Amino acid sequence: MAQLYFYYSSMNAGKSTHLLQSSYNYNECGLRTVLYTAQIDDRYEKGKVSSRLGINADAQLFTQKTDLLVEVTTMQRDEKIACVLIDEAQFLSTAQVKQLTDIVDNLHIPVLAYGIRTDFLGQTFSGSAALLAWADKLVELKTICHCGRKANFVIRLTSNGKAATGGEQVEVGGNERYQALCRSHFKEYVPLQ
Repeated sequence: MAQLYFYYSSMNAGKSTHLLQSSYNYNECGLRTVLYTAQIDDRYEKGKVSSRLGINADAQLFTQKTDLLVEVTTMQRDEKIACVLIDEAQFLSTAQVKQLTDIVDNLHIPVLAYGIRTDFLGQTFSGSAALLAWADKLVELKTICHCGRKANFVIRLTSNGKAATGGEQVEVGGNERYQALCRSHFKEYVPLQ
C-alpha cells in the first residue's frame, strides 16, 4: 500500500543524499522514479537534486503553481511510476501537499518528501506543517550542533556573521548563510516568543 513519507531535519543531515539513494534503489530494480525539486533553490544546477557529497540526478522543477497531481498523472500514462520523491519539500504549498496525498491514495504511488521543518526563526514552513499533519510516516534525519547535541533548528547568518532576527521566511542559501543548532544554542540567538 502506497504511503506519504516526510523525512525532515535541520540542514546538513543528508536529506538530498537519502533521497538520491532511495531513487537509486528503485532504479536498480528497474523501477521508474520521478524526482522534484523547488525551482526557487538556485544553489546548484537547475533541474537537479544535488547532494553536498557531489552526487546528483535530474529532477522536475516545482513552483507554488505546479499541479503535482496533474503532472504525475500525465507522466504515469507514458510509463508506470514506482515512486515520487520531492526535495526541498518545505517550499510546497498546503494545496500541493494535498495533491501528494491524492497521488498516494488515488494513483497508489508512494511519495517520499524531504525538507526542513522550521525556518531561521523557529517557525514552521507551510509545506512542512501540512506534511507533519498529513504524512503517513514521519522520519527524522539527524545531524549535530557544534556542541555535539542533536541539531533541530537553523539560524540565518547576516553579512557580518550575526544571527538574523527578522526578514523574509525564504532566502535560499547553504552553509555560508545558515547554521544548524540544537534548541539550547538556537535560543541564545533567537529567543522563543
